[in-house]
Amino acid sequence: MRSWVVQRPGPIDGGPLARVEREVPEPGPEQVRVRISCCGVCRTDLHLAEGDLPPHRPATTPGHEVVGVVEAVGDAVRRFAVGQRVGVAWLAGTDGTCRYCRQGRENLCRSPVFTGWDLDGGYADSCLADARYAYPLPDEIEDEQAAPLLCAGIIGYRALRCSAVPPAGALGIYGFGGSAHLTAQLALRQGLRVHVLTRGESNRALAVELGADSVGPSDGVPPEPLDGAILFAPAGELVPVALRALGPGGTLAVAGIWLSDIPALSYADELFQERRLRSVTANTRADGEQFLRLAARLGVRATTTAYPMEQAPRALSDLAHGRFGGAAVLHN
Repeated sequence: MRSWVVQRPGPIDGGPLARVEREVPEPGPEQVRVRISCCGVCRTDLHLAEGDLPPHRPATTPGHEVVGVVEAVGDAVRRFAVGQRVGVAWLAGTDGTCRYCRQGRENLCRSPVFTGWDLDGGYADSCLADARYAYPLPDEIEDEQAAPLLCAGIIGYRALRCSAVPPAGALGIYGFGGSAHLTAQLALRQGLRVHVLTRGESNRALAVELGADSVGPSDGVPPEPLDGAILFAPAGELVPVALRALGPGGTLAVAGIWLSDIPALSYADELFQERRLRSVTANTRADGEQFLRLAARLGVRATTTAYPMEQAPRALSDLAHGRFGGAAVLHN
């Protein structure tokens, strides 16, 4: 089968990806093999390709927003059958025994594995997944729409919850890519006021199109104090900017797996009056299940740009240079 791998991490325009031929993998007892129809392109894939996230093993296949059809199942699998449509997301496995797993906080597991980082992901013809961590997909959501929901959507959903915005409150969104444009729809459909602060004309135009209450530059000041905010851009210099935009008691949730260094914070200007700064780490399977049901019910729609799988390096380069709004999706 054909598969893209991170051959030598480095700047995306320097060609860190290589396309190789591999044997079709056979599923283990708890695994399914998925024939991939499409895979979303996530900024985490870019961080892996460029080396911001050190590869966990050589020649990893990126991609963790995988949509496809089960083509083989392991002996112990009862959850899925051959021919069933499934989604494979970032969280690929946990130990199930650490204190966090026992507390229902498997996103904080001490021995997790991740699709497209520890395990080969969706930039390929097929991939393996633990059936216990894959998702049945709602019939209402077609493949290209479903792919970005499997990471961008799920992480955005968790980040929205972590931002702790009260009903009818004001949410600030910093950065407006694949995850943010889905989160904004979710927030708006639940009655929040949404203020988008981002660079790039295409991102601002998309925010306006989706109905944001205000749109401004990433270092701008929203028109009202924020009850909560989410930082999607991997830019640590925006942390103090967003904290200053919070009203008393507001929470800033940082949604990325990688963030550039945060400048020194002023306690008086950025943290006093019970402003909170917190990170968002992965997700639980419950987050994914809840979000997919909610997205189907509320009609959350991804704005997508399609690329053939052969053009995965171009899709990542276009992401790095902000050449599209919303999310990119690779198709086999």
